[in-house]
Amino acid sequence: MDGWHCCCRIDLQKIILSNSHKKILTELAENEKPNESCAILYGDGNTVKEIWITENIENSPIEFTLSPEQTLEMHEKQKELGIDVIGIFHSHPNSQAVPSSTDRKFMENNPYVWIIYSGVNKDLKAYVLESEIKEIQIEEK
Repeated sequence: MDGWHCCCRIDLQKIILSNSHKKILTELAENEKPNESCAILYGDGNTVKEIWITENIENSPIEFTLSPEQTLEMHEKQKELGIDVIGIFHSHPNSQAVPSSTDRKFMENNPYVWIIYSGVNKDLKAYVLESEIKEIQIEEK
């Protein structure tokens, strides 16, 4: 995840997910257990339009990393779709849907909305990093 370049997304106060997108993300997280799952969220403004499921090359229950090839493909896909990367999704299979200290470090370099799924209580939460980590609303459409 190091080295991703993006426009600043911290102005968002909510992110909008369709029911089908929410289902895709929760099923991905459950299917990838015991490891963290990850995906890139593309959209327009604060609305998720596309989800690109990515591979966690760490194969780890406590961290995730995209390959350099996937990172390049992420940017190519953004140009192809004509919409922006607006979010990063990953799961915490054995903990709460709260950013870890490692997540915070990556949030500093990747100021998108971060959506985290908790494998413990099966909830999705969204965060942005302003001066501090701030939870924002996930609105279903």
